[in-house]
Amino acid sequence: MKKVLLYAASLLMLVACNSSKKDSIANLSGAGATFPAPFYNIVFKKYTETMGGKVTYGAVGSGGGIRSLKDKTVDFGATDVFLSDDELKEIGGEIVHIPTAMGAVVLSYNLKNVADLKLTPETISEIYRGKITNWNDPKIKVLNPDITLPNQAITPVYRSDGSGTTFVFSDYMSKADSLWEGTIGRGKSLNFATGISAKGNPGVAGIVAETVGSIGYIGSEYALALNIPSAAIRNASGNFVKANEKSISAAAEVEIPADTRIMITNSSNPEAYPISTFTWLIAYKEQGYNKRSEDIAKSLVSLFNYMISAEGQALAGQSHYAPLSAAATNRTQAIIKSMTYNGNPIVTGE
Repeated sequence: MKKVLLYAASLLMLVACNSSKKDSIANLSGAGATFPAPFYNIVFKKYTETMGGKVTYGAVGSGGGIRSLKDKTVDFGATDVFLSDDELKEIGGEIVHIPTAMGAVVLSYNLKNVADLKLTPETISEIYRGKITNWNDPKIKVLNPDITLPNQAITPVYRSDGSGTTFVFSDYMSKADSLWEGTIGRGKSLNFATGISAKGNPGVAGIVAETVGSIGYIGSEYALALNIPSAAIRNASGNFVKANEKSISAAAEVEIPADTRIMITNSSNPEAYPISTFTWLIAYKEQGYNKRSEDIAKSLVSLFNYMISAEGQALAGQSHYAPLSAAATNRTQAIIKSMTYNGNPIVTGE
């Protein structure tokens, strides 16, 4: 009987300790990019199940995420494009960039019985500049001699909101096509000569899925989720490559700076998909602002550590994103360790 009572007491203490650990995890809120939202929805839910702290995320676009962090209305922002030096000066505090996964922006299209379309940056540029207006244009036909292209008008679709996806796409196009660079340029919000706009990756994906003859740039996960075909894009080495975990990872085989602020579009790697990117969570390095509690700071660090852990990165792979490389993970771990609360390192006890 004594042994049974001791066992029961030990079990109660263990449950109490686990409950106490979960109770100390604060709820967190974030906002930003729609591009990684499918991964974030899964990983935040799993984190809540594991640690107990609820994570609320609003997929409002990278621009909205950056503004929300600047206004200090969220604990973290999310963006597909790192903050520029000017943006870092404006935001009012030192910002850390936490890479969470790698992904791709694909050119998805809606054409009956066309599964393996090939496009070059030049033809994409002419489509979005209104110079190529029909799918059986000779410039597209010569790239696809084995495909019967329809006599169908092209409807380009683009983002209406401030978007990291737009920046990644336009960063690649500006590098790969001088006419694009001189007219449309690069940015989170751009003026397109033709086409229709939609909000968020889900909005663009939805219009492409419903509109015959359309083409739009979206995160690869959205194309997979809606079973929309995507074009193979000619990369800097002249190879036509589709987006997958291998080709996205190949684009990241570069020297990663200590702050992880790097664009990996238009990689010279022959196996790389050319419109690949990191996606980041961003937060204030010093967490002792706006009378925030230390529990919130610890919870945020705990979340970041979970997302780059083996378990978190496995969820990225399951969501059709490419997990971080060992080099990127090492850089990110150092960044997380640099975060402070009232000038002191944040220790989570994990």
